[in-house]
Amino acid sequence: MTLKKGKPSVKLRGFARLPHAFSYSIAGLKSGWKEPAFAFEVMLATLLLPAAFFIGQGWLEVVMLVATVVLVLITELLNTALEAAIDRISEDHHELSKIAKDMASAAVLLALLLCAGVWLAAVVARAIAWW
Repeated sequence: MTLKKGKPSVKLRGFARLPHAFSYSIAGLKSGWKEPAFAFEVMLATLLLPAAFFIGQGWLEVVMLVATVVLVLITELLNTALEAAIDRISEDHHELSKIAKDMASAAVLLALLLCAGVWLAAVVARAIAWW
């Protein structure tokens, strides 16, 4: 049994918890949408994901192109979540908070670089195949 706003509630298990988990996930996406970087990356993904089916020369390339775009979105959400948790603890400057935020930001940068590299390689391969 867990407490929710002072009231005991029964913890859901199995398939019964899926609708609740899904609603929390949608709430997380809505919260992420309020973050400008995530909103920009989602808008970019709406262009890149359909393009993956035209640029990829096989199902494996399409999967890699899609996966790298989704990885950027995942890392951005995790970065935002970490920043929110740290800010919840304290708005005061602390060196460990800075390190954690910088590392989360670096993870986003690495995901973006991976995405750009995979997409560049796929576009170059497609261009060479055309010529």
